[in-house]
Amino acid sequence: MTRDELRSKLAEFKLETRGVKDVLKKRLKNYYKKQKLMQKEPINGDSYYDYICVVDFEATCEEGNPPEFIHEIIEFPIVLLNTRTLEIEDTFQQYVKPEINPKLSNFCISLTGITQDIVDKADTFPQVLQNVIEWMKQRELGTKYSYSMLTDGSWDMSKFLNIQCRISRIKYPSFAKKWINIRKSYGNFYKVPRNQTKLTIMLEKLGMNYDGRPHSGLDDSKNIARIAIRMLQDGCELRVNERMHAGQLMTVSSSAPLEGAPAPQMPRYRN
Repeated sequence: MTRDELRSKLAEFKLETRGVKDVLKKRLKNYYKKQKLMQKEPINGDSYYDYICVVDFEATCEEGNPPEFIHEIIEFPIVLLNTRTLEIEDTFQQYVKPEINPKLSNFCISLTGITQDIVDKADTFPQVLQNVIEWMKQRELGTKYSYSMLTDGSWDMSKFLNIQCRISRIKYPSFAKKWINIRKSYGNFYKVPRNQTKLTIMLEKLGMNYDGRPHSGLDDSKNIARIAIRMLQDGCELRVNERMHAGQLMTVSSSAPLEGAPAPQMPRYRN
């Protein structure tokens, strides 16, 4: 089928018609598959996560990122995606005061749009993490509602959060030990190579433009959530595919049972 034929078929079924040909083909194929399954058995909606928490940290950085440079989290955003309504239901954003390199480089300021004044007035990481946990508890995540964390790549959890917890002398939080790496999910679902899973490329292939300011943690998180919504609409079951174990990044098998993240708790301080 040509791209135009695919688009008219999708329009017939009232499905999204934006995206490159391979994306449209996958969307149509999944629609047919879903229809077939529904004829056999009703889909049990109770087994999937109620919410997905999209996180994209911003951290201190220097031009060329010298290997000895220690990255500290300076923005902690969360976008709460409701998997039933496929809408962004809420957002959280707080800036963080770095301790090792309290003065931001000009490169970091121009990249992230986060000024020296913003971080000077911010709380340190343990206090911000406490606020994050309170926010999640108020939304009954891990108690009334099941949820999973989602990131754009492995670095947010395996590098930035991992390093930050060591700097702040706190244990790694249990709610962030497993997550969905959307780059992996996107590559596997649409059958595209790893070099085509950058945020702007994923948006472009799905027929969308970046909305907001690149490298604003909150704006990046919202755009990642838009990709997740489109993937869920296209029939992809986004599921945990990475985890931290004993300080190391590990892969989670796609055949592993679907489990939500635990109720968030403030981690203990390290000895």
